[in-house]
Amino acid sequence: DNAAQKMQTVTAAVEELLVAAQRQDRLTVGVYESAKLMNVDPDSVVLCLLAIDEEEEDDIALQIHFTLIQSFCCDNDINIMRVSGMQRLAQLLGEPAETQGTTEARDLHCLLVTNPHTDAWKSHGLVEVASYCEESRGNNQWVPYISLQER
Repeated sequence: DNAAQKMQTVTAAVEELLVAAQRQDRLTVGVYESAKLMNVDPDSVVLCLLAIDEEEEDDIALQIHFTLIQSFCCDNDINIMRVSGMQRLAQLLGEPAETQGTTEARDLHCLLVTNPHTDAWKSHGLVEVASYCEESRGNNQWVPYISLQER
């Protein structure tokens, strides 16, 4: 099935991209941190991921944040994608499995991948994800959705 294969390819590209972006300090994590960055330097943002699992779908505050962020991304030509699979996301980004009060878990609901103007960082993952976002917009799906599967 071609659509399923495409989803697998894009999901793998997103995972690869997130790991590479974090390693190269090109990943902004958190709704508020992301909003601050987009306010200061929206041109450096190349991808916005909004992550939420089904059980959080009725979190009105989070949905309002997502709506505002989506609107901003559309106005500023920033590729945007919805993602589910918060545990896989935490795993990818090396979040501690159990924080047990020692450190506050990072807010993984909004992730920005940035590309500073000083260099043209290209990752295969970024190219793949950007073309998927563009293809989705062509099909009037403004915010494509993928699901990260736990491994």
